[in-house]
Amino acid sequence: MTNTPKRATVDDAQLVSHILALAFDDDPMMRWFFPDASTREAGLGRYFTTLFTRQYAHHGVCERTEAAVAFWVPPEGQAKTVPDAETVEELQNVLGDRATLFREAVGTAAEHTPTEPHWHLAVIGADPAAQGQGHGAALLRSGLAQADTAGLPAYLESSKPSNLPFYEHFGFTVSAEVRLPGGGPPLWAMRREPRPTAGT
Repeated sequence: MTNTPKRATVDDAQLVSHILALAFDDDPMMRWFFPDASTREAGLGRYFTTLFTRQYAHHGVCERTEAAVAFWVPPEGQAKTVPDAETVEELQNVLGDRATLFREAVGTAAEHTPTEPHWHLAVIGADPAAQGQGHGAALLRSGLAQADTAGLPAYLESSKPSNLPFYEHFGFTVSAEVRLPGGGPPLWAMRREPRPTAGT
């Protein structure tokens, strides 16, 4: 199973959403949005399919391996990845009675997003069966190389404490611990300054 990153296109939507549904099954925020374990995988699949096919595949830098997926958003795509009315409606259908919590959480998290140009790691996840095989690391390195080439910082949010050391290994530091409204899990905002690339 190769962990070499390649571009993910809309044609990969089924694979992308399946990998991410497995990857985020134990994520505290996603468990908050999808509390019913019996329907969580299906709900996550629909959620990630919507985000990928309507937003990130068109305005982000989406890459995948055989077992992991990452959605990066460079500065020029950030305004375009804000959900339009149709996408919002689709997400509300997927989230059901958790849609209000989702909207409030997204709004609160957005308050901590850097205001200067940056590369935003919107989503990264690996199939748990393939964790430890370098899939997530390969995708993280690929996106960070592009941010470094542009001379821009990178930013992400994580609600899974065990992931923080992984991101710190790649140069991210916690910039804020965000308390979500409605009793949601804590969310850590993380930032990484650009590093010089060869020839700069």
